[in-house]
Amino acid sequence: MATRHEAYHREEEMSADQVKHSLQVASSTSKRKFKTSDEEAASVEVSSVDLTIQKAAFALDTQLKSPWEIKLRREAMLLEMESRGQKTAAFGNEWEKVEKELIRTSRIFRLKMDRKALRRKVEEKLQQEKEVRELCAARAPMFWIPLRAHGVWERMNVTLSCTIRGSPPPHAQWYKNGVPINLRFAEPGKYRIHNNFGILTLEICRCTMDDSADYSVVISNKYGQATSFANVLVRSYYGLLTGLGSDALTIGLSRREAEFVSVLKPVFSRETEPFTLACTFSSDLLEHQKDVSWFRDGVLLKETDRRKMKTLGREASLTVSSAFKDDEGFYTIRIPTLDGSKKQSAYVFVRDAAAAVVGAPGAPLSVKCRDVNKDSLLLSWTPPSDDRGSPIFGYYIERRDTETDEWVPCNESPVKICRFPVSGLVEGKTYQFRVTAVNQAGPSHPSKPSNPVTMKDPAESNRTMVIPYDDFKQIVISKDDLEGNIKIPLPPTNVHAAEVSEDYLVIAWNEPDPRGREPVSYYVEKSIAGTDSWQRVNLEAAVDSPRCAVFDLVKGTPYCFRVLSVNKYGISTPSLPSEPISAVNTLVPPPPPEHVVAYRDTKTSAVVEWDKKDDDHELLGYYIYCRESGETEWQTVNNKPVTDNRFTVPELQTGKEYVFCVKAVNEAGVGPQSPESAPLVVNEAVYCPSAPYDFALLNCGKTEMVICWKAPKFTAGKAILGYFVDQHDSSETEWLSVNLKPNPQRVCKVSNLTEGHFYQFQARALNVAGLGKKSEPSELFKCEEWTMPQPGPPYDVRFTEVRDSTLMLHWEPPLYIGASPVKGYYIEMCEEGSDEWKTVNKQPTATTHMRVSELEKGKSYVFRVKAVNAAGTGAPSVPSDPVIAETKPGMNEIEVGVDEEGFIYLAFENPEPLDDPEFIWSKDYEGPPDADRTEIHNDGNKTKLILTKPSEEDLGTYSVEVPNADGVSASRTLTAEELRDLLKRSHEIRNPLIQLISGWNIEVLEMGDVRLWLQVEKLSPAAELLLTLNDEELSDTPTRKINFDRANGLIEIVIQGFSEKDRGTYTANLKDGKAKNQFSLNLDGDKFNEVLAEMERKRRDWERKQGPHFVEYLQWTVTEECHVLLKCKVANTRNETTFKWFFNRQPFPKGQYDPETGDGTLLIKKFTEENKGLYKTVVSDIRGEDTSELNLSKEVFEDILKELSRIGALSASPLKLQSTAEGFKIYSIVKYFTDYMTPSWYHKDRKLAITERLKSGSTMNQVWLQILNPTEGDKGIYTLELFDGKEIHKRSMDLSGKVFDDAMAEYQRLKEASIAEKNRAKVVRGLPDVATIMEDKTLCLTCHIGGDPIPEVTWLKNDREVIFKERYKLEVKGTVVTMTIEKVCGDDSGRYGIFVKNKYGSETGQVTLSVFKHGEEPSELRRKSESRYSSPTEA
Repeated sequence: MATRHEAYHREEEMSADQVKHSLQVASSTSKRKFKTSDEEAASVEVSSVDLTIQKAAFALDTQLKSPWEIKLRREAMLLEMESRGQKTAAFGNEWEKVEKELIRTSRIFRLKMDRKALRRKVEEKLQQEKEVRELCAARAPMFWIPLRAHGVWERMNVTLSCTIRGSPPPHAQWYKNGVPINLRFAEPGKYRIHNNFGILTLEICRCTMDDSADYSVVISNKYGQATSFANVLVRSYYGLLTGLGSDALTIGLSRREAEFVSVLKPVFSRETEPFTLACTFSSDLLEHQKDVSWFRDGVLLKETDRRKMKTLGREASLTVSSAFKDDEGFYTIRIPTLDGSKKQSAYVFVRDAAAAVVGAPGAPLSVKCRDVNKDSLLLSWTPPSDDRGSPIFGYYIERRDTETDEWVPCNESPVKICRFPVSGLVEGKTYQFRVTAVNQAGPSHPSKPSNPVTMKDPAESNRTMVIPYDDFKQIVISKDDLEGNIKIPLPPTNVHAAEVSEDYLVIAWNEPDPRGREPVSYYVEKSIAGTDSWQRVNLEAAVDSPRCAVFDLVKGTPYCFRVLSVNKYGISTPSLPSEPISAVNTLVPPPPPEHVVAYRDTKTSAVVEWDKKDDDHELLGYYIYCRESGETEWQTVNNKPVTDNRFTVPELQTGKEYVFCVKAVNEAGVGPQSPESAPLVVNEAVYCPSAPYDFALLNCGKTEMVICWKAPKFTAGKAILGYFVDQHDSSETEWLSVNLKPNPQRVCKVSNLTEGHFYQFQARALNVAGLGKKSEPSELFKCEEWTMPQPGPPYDVRFTEVRDSTLMLHWEPPLYIGASPVKGYYIEMCEEGSDEWKTVNKQPTATTHMRVSELEKGKSYVFRVKAVNAAGTGAPSVPSDPVIAETKPGMNEIEVGVDEEGFIYLAFENPEPLDDPEFIWSKDYEGPPDADRTEIHNDGNKTKLILTKPSEEDLGTYSVEVPNADGVSASRTLTAEELRDLLKRSHEIRNPLIQLISGWNIEVLEMGDVRLWLQVEKLSPAAELLLTLNDEELSDTPTRKINFDRANGLIEIVIQGFSEKDRGTYTANLKDGKAKNQFSLNLDGDKFNEVLAEMERKRRDWERKQGPHFVEYLQWTVTEECHVLLKCKVANTRNETTFKWFFNRQPFPKGQYDPETGDGTLLIKKFTEENKGLYKTVVSDIRGEDTSELNLSKEVFEDILKELSRIGALSASPLKLQSTAEGFKIYSIVKYFTDYMTPSWYHKDRKLAITERLKSGSTMNQVWLQILNPTEGDKGIYTLELFDGKEIHKRSMDLSGKVFDDAMAEYQRLKEASIAEKNRAKVVRGLPDVATIMEDKTLCLTCHIGGDPIPEVTWLKNDREVIFKERYKLEVKGTVVTMTIEKVCGDDSGRYGIFVKNKYGSETGQVTLSVFKHGEEPSELRRKSESRYSSPTEA
């Protein structure tokens, strides 16, 4: 093998050298002035692609020809190249350019043709190699390990397995006794078929005797087929294990097996809401029954985070915590039994959640990932059934990396169909997807996320071969190891369209073969068919999978596509172009189904059928819709498409008429609506009755027997017209008819029998639909005369009026009474599934009915009855059918009332409408009521029993029963007290009284008129009224108006000038046909006096309002600015009306009045004790005067202060800090402060007391705390409490840390500045601004100075220091400094100043000195005189 590889590589290298030599050969003639075509070819750079093509061509030649042919071909090629090189230049220089161009064009054309030919040969060679490899690997199917026979016990699982080989991988089909096994039609969960890498398995679950058979599997491919057989033998487990008879033990165990007690009913849930399916069993599950399985649409369900399955005791349940429409379907629960299994099924409907936007469609469902590759996949989903009136125009897709919670959009514009290629995914990552539908109203809720999908190369497994050997050892061979060292990849092949849509195309291709060891990516190019202009589709990055979605194509335009392979070594040549492909709409919504038919099923359901479409529209299923006749809005029945053409629609209303329609659905959307079905009235379908059962022997003579049986359980709501009975003598083979005509009773006397023989009986029931099924044969009854002294068994034990804790039991007396008459009956009961009978009544009851109470709600009971006579207790009756103690939903009771004509009635309404209901009334359970005293009227589903002569004879219990209505019954006991109330109501109806609505009322009107009125029910126009006062008839007068409004039943008397003559008793006598009544009013005593006083008060008030008057009297309010506002309002004013304010009876001009609005206001901005007093306003004109007073003193004054305190306390600002020269000041700004606010200061939660160092106080707008000479101990939290009259308001600040340090530094600075200001040198007082003096006089300038220490003193004249000598004298006495100038002269005039200075500062005091001569007027005095006497113009 190695030698062969080495030779191949050497030959490959030689071929490459020859290719290079042939491409680089040049002319040996040095005198030529231009290059030949060979020289031109040699000057062209040889690319790696060209080299690869030439290399492949030589390899092709090498493999196709013999060695001597190869040698001869090479020599011929070399001779041709040399001859080309020896051409001479026969052209002149003028033709040199033409020759060069011609040679160049010829060379390019020749190279193109050679390359195309070589490429075609390479592809043909590769295809041949592939076919050769496939042909070499092709193998007809065979069984490496065949099937083997199995023996298994009942209720155990068995697995048939075999190992197969074949190429291509063969298809497998399993058979049972020659019949193909189809999982769709098999019992749910019965078979599980797997094919894992050539290992075929068939698992048969919970085997029964029927599973004993010959099983085979047929494998086939295009090269042949093979078959393997195996026999499965199922053995009876219990009998073989114990050594006992299998049948006996199986029967014993089967009797103890749990059975279903309740029935699974349809469940209606909504998205995101939970739902539960639950059922109960008759007893605890036996060991072999505990493998409870749940299925949805035939698929076995497993527990998940959302789905929990629980089996506990006698209950099994499946709970889904948050429903999605994907959870809708047909659910089945299955429990194993000895002879197979038992199951129940129900449909779960999941409706759309309420739309987030009104009118938005329902959410899509069934989001699935298909064609998963390394970086792309195809997503599909099912459109919703309800678009809520607006068509869906598209869908938005989102994806989520399972490592994050962020949903990322996958498309920018909506997708029109329910299929979309998702690209740009990362290999190895796991994603989930969800879809949102959009219509004109807005987006729907997102769909349920798809199952997580991991991106990987689906062809990776095909590139690895595993060869097992030596038991568990194996050899793994990778295809990469067999392909050699391939550098630049080959082009892909088979470029075609995998998905065609009007919005996109999915281009697919086969990867290069051989591919090479390096990872390969791909570039896709497109061009319009018929052109050679190629454009790259994936410009941003190459795709890693042999799939690429192409968008933004022109609809209807044909395109061609080609693909280039790329790895780290380079890019391949383009593949062959695909066939022309157009973006067209290949998927359209399906047409409507036809022949939609609806027919009856049960009282609350209907079956809808339609014709399936034979056309291939890739149907996902059908949606069913219904509506009541006359309605316009269709209701969605199922929200998940059904694949069958038959569906049962539940939860319909009995007796209502419905129409139905169907829509087909595929990935293009929901198709148009089918034609409506014919209207259907929902009710029980008419079927033949089921078979009678439970035969019993009631009496037996020597040659005759009396037998009875129970009525069929299913009657389709129709009455049983009779029964046909057959008999069978055990000694004979034939059955004989007992009666030729139907027997209307369930008791039959059979004569002409043979004494001592054993007989069996069968019966068939008859209704309007026909003859029902024949019953099972009864047990053997011996024809032997009864002589026992005890009575025979009662029969026909049944129950009515079943409620949560009670029921009424009925039975018929025994036909054989024994030696003495029957004295009574004992009733026994037990829970269903139990054999422990318990006696209900301690003493025998004499009647054939009894109410059983104290039952446990929800439990199932069975009853039987025994008759008693003097000889003892007889045989028990046949047990009743099981009954669950619970009140059925919607069950009505008997109503008692009186009708419009005064008749007493008992009425009952059947909760569910029936076509022709029958009502059976009885009294005291003894039979029908007395026809002479009662009448019965039936109207549809309602019945009424009327007591025509009600009396005490009618007391008792009335019951009603509706046959064939699933136990609908009720009773009502009419008591003496209730009868008296009913008779009273009947009398009132037959002898009516005019009903009083509102008795006599007294009103005093605005002008002082008194109105007396009462109201009764509406009267007819013929009603009569008689009014009297103290038995004297009243009539309508100018001062006493009488109004009688018959339509409203209103009677009123309006009295003007009410006085003593109107005292007394008023009586109204009314009569309206047969109805009449009388109503009186006693207006006397205190009541009369109160009315008279009120009349006088209102009269005076009315007179007051004839002039200007107050409509709002003086009142006070406190504004948010803590101002007290007094206001009032007047009305009926004129221009001459005056409005005045008074305070403590003195005119008060501060008050305001607005004549336009009539508002009087007085604003007190700062309310103090000075504002306490009596405020009064007076409005007057010629028509009169009105006053209003408000006393702001005592309690009112206190209330105002409290309100000010409240507003002030609420307005308190946060505490602020201010440093002063004395210490710290903590304060809060308030709008207004009063002593009622009782401020309290706290330091570190300790109330502060006022000391010499701590001062507190307040102003009108501030509350403060002064801390003098603060220290470190003053740090901490300070709190101010203000009381507003009801609550305490707190303001706090933390005086510590940086806040304290900054405040302390500021305090120290201010303190030092204060000391400096206090001790600074200063001129206190004494110097005037200007001094005037006559010459030769003595001037004394004296001033007081201050400062500590005593300041230095310097006098200045015109800013120069004064030297004290001669005429200038200085005298300092303590703080008094005096400068004396003797004999002043004109030169002494000027500006003088005293300058004082010490270590804290200095200050200068100045004076201007003016010296005038004798006889002159000082200039200052002259200017003043001139200004005083000057003319206005001059001034």
